[in-house]
Amino acid sequence: MSFNSFQFIFAFLPLTLITYYLIARYFSQNGAKIWLLAASLFFYAFASPYYLLILLASIIFNLFIGRSLLAARQASNASGKILLSAGIGANCGLLVYLKYYNFLLANVNTVWGTNIPAADIILPLGISFFTFVQIAFLADIYRRDIADFNLLDYLLSISFFPKLLSGPITRFKEMAPQLNKKSWGELNYDNLSKGLYIFFIGLFKKLVIADTLALFANSGFDQAASLSCLEGWAASLAYTLQIYFDFSGYTDMAIGVAWMFNISLPFNFDSPYQAKNVRDFWKKWHMTLTRFLTAYIYIPLGGNRRGETRALLNIMITFIISGIWHGAGWTFIFWGFLHGLALVIYRLWNRINFKIPSFAAWFITFNFVNMAWVFFRAQEWKDAINVLAAMFGQTQLLGFKAFASILTGDQALVILIVMLAVIIIAWPQNTNYYSYNFVPTRGKLLILLIIIAVSMLYMNSITPKGFIYNDF
Repeated sequence: MSFNSFQFIFAFLPLTLITYYLIARYFSQNGAKIWLLAASLFFYAFASPYYLLILLASIIFNLFIGRSLLAARQASNASGKILLSAGIGANCGLLVYLKYYNFLLANVNTVWGTNIPAADIILPLGISFFTFVQIAFLADIYRRDIADFNLLDYLLSISFFPKLLSGPITRFKEMAPQLNKKSWGELNYDNLSKGLYIFFIGLFKKLVIADTLALFANSGFDQAASLSCLEGWAASLAYTLQIYFDFSGYTDMAIGVAWMFNISLPFNFDSPYQAKNVRDFWKKWHMTLTRFLTAYIYIPLGGNRRGETRALLNIMITFIISGIWHGAGWTFIFWGFLHGLALVIYRLWNRINFKIPSFAAWFITFNFVNMAWVFFRAQEWKDAINVLAAMFGQTQLLGFKAFASILTGDQALVILIVMLAVIIIAWPQNTNYYSYNFVPTRGKLLILLIIIAVSMLYMNSITPKGFIYNDF
C-alpha cells in the first residue's frame, strides 16, 4: 500500500485516523497506541507478510540488546561496549546480507572467475531506514541519551507507518515524548488541517510533477547510448527534478499524516536546490540522513578533533558509506565518493577565504549535484558514462529522438509542469513553513481543493508509481 493509492487515501488512512481518535477518547491513550501500532504493522505487511517477519525479528532483537544495554549500564558493567558492537554488527549484517550479498557475490565471481549462483533474496521495503533508526536507538542508550524506555513507545517509534518506508529517520528521544503528551490523543483541528494541506501538497508533487518528469528521465536513461547533447541534458535535469519532487513529496505526505495524529516528524528537506555550496546542500537534502551520518559515523570516527587530514578522511569515509547505504552498486558508491570529494574540496577552498559571486556559487553547486545524480540514476556504469558523454562530448544539439513519442501532443503540458517545478524549487517558502505557520483561510482551502482535484485526475488516469526511496 502506497501513499499515492486509492486504498490508502480513501480507506486505510481515514479508518485508522477515526478509530484512533475514538479509542483515545472513549477508552485510553495506550489503547490508541496499540491500535496505531497494529495499523502500522498491517500497513507494512500489506505488500508481503515476509516483510513483517523481517521487521518483527529486527525489532525483537534490538529490544533485547536495548534492555541488555540498560542493565549493563545500571550495573556499571564494562560489557556495554561489547553489547553495542554486537547490536550494530547484527543490524549491519542483516542489511548487508539482504541488500548487498548478491552485489558482493557478483564482484567475487568477476574477480576470481567463479560462477557462484546468486541467492534468491527479496529486499524488504524500507529496511535501510528502520535499521538506521534502531542503530541510533542502541547508540543513544549506550551514550545515556535514553534513560529508560517503554515497550509500547519503542515499538511505535520504530514502526509508525508514515515514516516507516522512507523516513524521516527519527530518534527515539524525539518520538517518545510526543507519544506521552496528555493531549496526544485529543483531536486537534489545527494539526488536522495543516496535516491535510501538507499531505496533498506532497501528493501533487509526486503524481503531477515527479511522475511526469520520470517519463523523460526513464526514456533518456533507457536510451543512454544514442542521446544527443540536448537529450542528455534533458534526461539528467529531468531526473534531478524528479528525485527531489518524488522524495520531498513522500516526506511531505509522511509529515502531513503524522500531524493528523498530533506527531511532529523532523524536516527532511529545506529547498536543497537553492544551496550555494555542497555543504549547504547536505544541510538541506535528506536532512535526517545527514544528521545520522554526522552523529553516528563522522563524529565516532573522530570528526575534526584529530587534525585536518583526519577530518578530510572522515568526510570521505562517511560519504562513501552514504553511497553504499543508498544502493548495492558501484554507481552508488561513486556517487557517494563524488559528494565526499566535493565536501573535501569545499573545506580546503574555505581555507583560502576566496569568495565567488552568489549566482556563480549556486550555478556550480546545482550543476555538480545534477551531474552526480547521473551516476545515482544509471542502472550500469556505462549508462552514466553515455549520458555524460552526450552532455559534454557531442556537438549535436537537436534531435529529441528519445523523447519524441512523449512530447507529441503534450508539449504544452510538459513545459507547464517543468516551469511549475522550477518555480517551486526557487520559491522562498517551502512546506516546512506550513508546519508551524499554517493558518486556514479560504484561499488555502481553494488551493487545497484544486490540488486534490488535479491529483485525483492523475491517480485515475495513470498506474501509480512507487516512490524512489522505498527501494533503499
